[in-house]
Amino acid sequence: MLPRAGMEFLVRIRFSWRRLLQGRYLLLTNTLSCGGMLALGDVLQQSREIHKKQSRVRDWSRTGRMFVVGCSMGPALHYWYTWLDKAFVGHALKIVGKKVLIDQLVASPALGGWYFLALGVMEGRTLSEGLKEFRDKFWEFYKADWCVWPTAQMINFYFLSPKYRVLYVNTITLGWDTYLSYLKHRDNIQPSLLETDSQQEILPQAEPLQKET
Repeated sequence: MLPRAGMEFLVRIRFSWRRLLQGRYLLLTNTLSCGGMLALGDVLQQSREIHKKQSRVRDWSRTGRMFVVGCSMGPALHYWYTWLDKAFVGHALKIVGKKVLIDQLVASPALGGWYFLALGVMEGRTLSEGLKEFRDKFWEFYKADWCVWPTAQMINFYFLSPKYRVLYVNTITLGWDTYLSYLKHRDNIQPSLLETDSQQEILPQAEPLQKET
């Protein structure tokens, strides 16, 4: 058995973690977890890019921008789910279905737009340039969103307590965050990844032999 001091330490840790999921600490937890998971997704995506082209250098400023944008989305998700749970109370499938549909029609496009606009501004682009990028990539983003999130949100709204919603979303979305990093920075990495193809030698076509006269 653990000594008394060890037991008291474990109890303190338990109650410390519980506070992170209550009151104003819950907002802080949701904010930092959003930023942390989006940054981790970018770290994984950059590792993939470096694996494909080892001369690439990891861009930590890019990861930092992802963290800041992720943190800015945390409060929005926190208050969005709070409103959604108050507006549609219960765990009946009809109620859950309404929540999922509204989440897909309202929150997904809004947060997607904010993601591209905010990152574009932090990269030194204008709002119009960020908006153009979002329009260009919107349908690709939105189709992928419909493939991933309805099922995940059904589980979220049906089984989980409201205080775990954002933390659950942030935990299961590592693959989605990696995809978002790829989609946002794809235009920047395509030329370098294709560089080796352009450097390959192209053998000239052999000229037909002329018959000796």
